[in-house]
Amino acid sequence: MKRSLRRALWAGAVVALAVAAVPMATASAAGSVTATFTKVQDWGTGHEARVTVTNGTGASVDTWRIEFDLPAGTTISSSWDADVTSSGNHYVAVKKSWAGPLAAGASFSWGYNGTGAYKAPLNCTVNGGSCSGGGTPPTTTPPTTTPPTTTPPTTTPPTTTPPTTPPPTTTPPSGGKKVVGYFAEWGVYGRNYHVKNIHTSGSAAKLTHILYAFGNTTGGRCSIGDSYADYDKAYTAADSVDGVADTWDQPLRGSFNQLRKLKKMYPNLKVLWSFGGWTWSAGFTQAAQNPAAFADSCYALVKDPRWADVFDGIDVDWEYPNACGLQCDSSGPNAFKNVVSALRSRFGSNFLVTSAITADGSNGGKIDATDYAGAAPYLNWLMPMTYDYFGAFNAQGPTAPHSPLYSYTGIPQQGFWSDAAIQKLKSKGVPSDKLLLGIGFYGRGWTGVTQTAPGGTATGPAPGTYEQGIEDYKVLKNSCPAAGTVGGTAYAKCGSNWWSYDTPSTIGGKMTYAKNQGLGGAFFWELSGDTSNGELIGAIKGGLG
Repeated sequence: MKRSLRRALWAGAVVALAVAAVPMATASAAGSVTATFTKVQDWGTGHEARVTVTNGTGASVDTWRIEFDLPAGTTISSSWDADVTSSGNHYVAVKKSWAGPLAAGASFSWGYNGTGAYKAPLNCTVNGGSCSGGGTPPTTTPPTTTPPTTTPPTTTPPTTTPPTTPPPTTTPPSGGKKVVGYFAEWGVYGRNYHVKNIHTSGSAAKLTHILYAFGNTTGGRCSIGDSYADYDKAYTAADSVDGVADTWDQPLRGSFNQLRKLKKMYPNLKVLWSFGGWTWSAGFTQAAQNPAAFADSCYALVKDPRWADVFDGIDVDWEYPNACGLQCDSSGPNAFKNVVSALRSRFGSNFLVTSAITADGSNGGKIDATDYAGAAPYLNWLMPMTYDYFGAFNAQGPTAPHSPLYSYTGIPQQGFWSDAAIQKLKSKGVPSDKLLLGIGFYGRGWTGVTQTAPGGTATGPAPGTYEQGIEDYKVLKNSCPAAGTVGGTAYAKCGSNWWSYDTPSTIGGKMTYAKNQGLGGAFFWELSGDTSNGELIGAIKGGLG
């Protein structure tokens, strides 16, 4: 993650609602291709739906075609991962050319945004047979949910551009998907974002894991990042998770104590302490010289009796082993594996050990510099940082989306897109279900731009609230609404400023990708960038199901 200790934190958007699954019918009839419609979100004036096609036959299916009618008052306004046409209220959805055959027993999901409240489709058929695999599809409308008080986004970007190289579809692993979000310790200052906000935004209920960023690695040892923010800052009753003020003599205050309170409120929520980051990765080079000593120092710090119950795991954010980030490392391709192996040995099999890693999918790039596959057995999961590919750190452009899912014509650098990183890691032997897809809750932008489409020249970084060239989604959704998509993510030009960022719609497409690739879930940087009602995390949770 390209960020400094006080670097601005970043942002997101979609109406936050609990996912309400509304199947058309049981989609498991043996020997049939079936289709199941699921209501992901419904805000009254609009909705999002997901359609899952399942091959229940014993042979591969080359193509599929779904036909259905929508009740009066409901129309499809945009779609992704399927080609959708309509005549009146009758719709036809067919497989994208890049999607490839649907293997026996496999499933594929596509989605759409619609106008009006969600209503179950009528007269649904897939490849000429009932969507339910037999009998007549039900035509009753499911119960509606109470709409949120906030107004959903009114601008929906066009359908995303298909990838130039079709990714293979694999069967997702069993079990729930991980939704992992970073909490940045310095957000309690200028951003006024505290652990309580994770609760009041509704985000805590959607998260499976929180990554607390960052601990330091100076001298090849784990150490405190900001003692005041971490365990000393006194919270008033109004700012505390449970409404109880800190006292002057209590043994633990700060964000650590607030996280303890949050975990008590959400018993299934896990917290990991992340070490390193863009600014503090230099210490990993020395850590690699004596991994056991590094692991001992981390164990002593994370297991400190004052806060040992707060943390369920440790995360390594080394930017980058045997490659260059803020500084260059030449500790060799085995250094990363040796470090995480030592951590696993010291913390044991029941403690979470994870890592944020490079997403450079280029030939001879950062992924190729390190044995990530060799390290994978020691890690619960890996998080390729599939964002920050392009930005105003190249001040004159060309303008390009910082978090493309796929390649597109004119992309400035080969291998700089999410799917390239995922496929490279999988090809090296990293298991799909140990990979999480990264989402940035922020945009990157340029100024002095005259061309609306990507690829334009610029004069420098666009103005940002905390740092030039970077802005939270919660700001951009209003100041520069998305006007188009490229490579599976959104962009917009407002005046002479050009921004790229993810929206609820593009996140939906990315979550479909994550499921179709069999990934273990998704993670994001970072919580304070989301809206006050957790719109973007709602899109992640809703998209993963």
